Amino acid sequence: MKNIRPKVDAVIIGLGWCGSLMAEELTRAGLNVVAIERGPWVETATDFPPSVDTDELRWDTRRSMLLPQAVETSTFRNNSTQQALPTRDWNLNEMGNNVGGAGTHWAGMAWRFTPFDLQPYTMTVARYGKEKIMPGLILQDWGVTYDELEPFYDRFEKIAGVSGKAGKLNGKIIPGGNPFEGNRSSEYPLPPLATMRLTDIFTEASYKLGYHPFMVPAGQASQAYVNPLGVRMGPCTYCGYCLYYGCGNFSKSSPNACVIPALMQRGNFTVLTESAVVRINKAEDGKTATGVTYIDRNNQEWEQPAGIVVLSAFQMQNVRMLLLSKIGKPYNPQTKKGVVGRAYNFQTVAGASLFFKDENLNQFIGAGALSAQIDDFNGDNFDHSDLDFIGGAGLLVVARGSRPIGNADFLPPETPRWGSEWKKAYTHAFQNATGIFGQGTSYADEESYLDLDPEYKDNYGLPLLRLTYDYNQNDRNMAKYLEEKSVGIGKAMGAEIVIGTNSASGSYSPYNLASDHTIGGAVMGLDPETSVLNRYQQSWDLHNLFVLGASSFPNNAGYNPTGTIGALSLWTAKAIIDQYIKNPGPLVKD
Repeated sequence: MKNIRPKVDAVIIGLGWCGSLMAEELTRAGLNVVAIERGPWVETATDFPPSVDTDELRWDTRRSMLLPQAVETSTFRNNSTQQALPTRDWNLNEMGNNVGGAGTHWAGMAWRFTPFDLQPYTMTVARYGKEKIMPGLILQDWGVTYDELEPFYDRFEKIAGVSGKAGKLNGKIIPGGNPFEGNRSSEYPLPPLATMRLTDIFTEASYKLGYHPFMVPAGQASQAYVNPLGVRMGPCTYCGYCLYYGCGNFSKSSPNACVIPALMQRGNFTVLTESAVVRINKAEDGKTATGVTYIDRNNQEWEQPAGIVVLSAFQMQNVRMLLLSKIGKPYNPQTKKGVVGRAYNFQTVAGASLFFKDENLNQFIGAGALSAQIDDFNGDNFDHSDLDFIGGAGLLVVARGSRPIGNADFLPPETPRWGSEWKKAYTHAFQNATGIFGQGTSYADEESYLDLDPEYKDNYGLPLLRLTYDYNQNDRNMAKYLEEKSVGIGKAMGAEIVIGTNSASGSYSPYNLASDHTIGGAVMGLDPETSVLNRYQQSWDLHNLFVLGASSFPNNAGYNPTGTIGALSLWTAKAIIDQYIKNPGPLVKD
């Protein structure tokens, strides 16, 4: 006998940032919502108290909060001539495994993408002409503009309690902020985090070079705060335990601290934990979704019928779910046709390692997003006319807090691997070693894609997702340029040794943790021939299916994706409430 739950207005797959924001909006509008989360329930006060949260071995080294590869992994190869193999160790696909998802363990950099990042094709062609786009590069607009998203960025920042300083407010450039950002309608809800020695010397050197440094918008509360949902946040204590950790101080912007406490008060909301969705079910005519099938903690199969299905899992999991459910046409790299799995992109990282002679960086204190950055070489903020690439990177230093185990390998060249000389070098490096991080744009190309692996399966007998990817020439050219700029800043900071770094100098590997911002594969756009979703993240194929998260991004910007993920989730929620519920059907005609 099949186990069937009562039908609800909406079912949400995954309760991270996207799912929790969507659930909050829909339940506040009166809809009956069920969220299905693969991981367990966690309580901030009991699972991440300050006495537990600072366990580096548990959370950082052993990654106890992440989804283990034994439960779900993906296979990888650099090109289609190679045999893809499963990734069996911790890698850049850092999937959450609890209520709150990856939003529980993220570092907290809460960026907005720029107007250029959302319309890269239109703006590139307008400024440089079509010939600027390398053959094979996939460059396409998102279907939504920065001005349309700005109110939703603003709301996300207020819900998340973001700390920062506006650089462009109501059309005016504001000293101390980022002059290159898109125009803002209001100031950040909280002032910037306190500066550290590292951010101070970076800022001083950048000013001397003629650049425009600013403090990065941070998902750590710089002071006590009550967000629009009535949830209280405590001020950050600068303990440094943010990335891969929870936050027992209720200071870090996370679904657990900012949304779920309000959501759980709603009688029209239910969350089913430790339950894995294996399929989105379709009506007989294939034009709508009828709900989902999931496996509960007792290995029992259930069906959850729903009028609206919201897919809001990790980027890789979203694409895999669409492929497993046979929704949309899979991308074919030979014919270049199809859309599901197409336009996968990552992040191009370059920078410099810095070793000072006699500094006092005090790296035992910090916060996940406590950083200073320049955007002079990000996106299209500089003239690319005579350069052999498009895009760029924000160049920053991060006072994240150096931890004893994780920082032990960051040492000058030719340092012994053990013994008294190693101890001496590590003691010195803890106060004197740091880096400049260039977090760059990434544009998809025709040879990079996601599909189902024909050989490897998970414990349910379902095919794993296969990634075929390597850095393209645009990535490599850009990374080399940004490496040179980073070296120049490092020398201006007074470092004794400056070594350029460049993740795109060799082949891509999922074990190179230069970034964990994996993007695309189920992208939004204006044309169903080149996108899975329309401008409201609504499936072109099933009008009652909405897909949220970084899988929607046709390209990556020189920023962390979370702020844009949040803004797009709120944008889609408004479209569902104001338009779709009143008149179910496609919100955009193809």
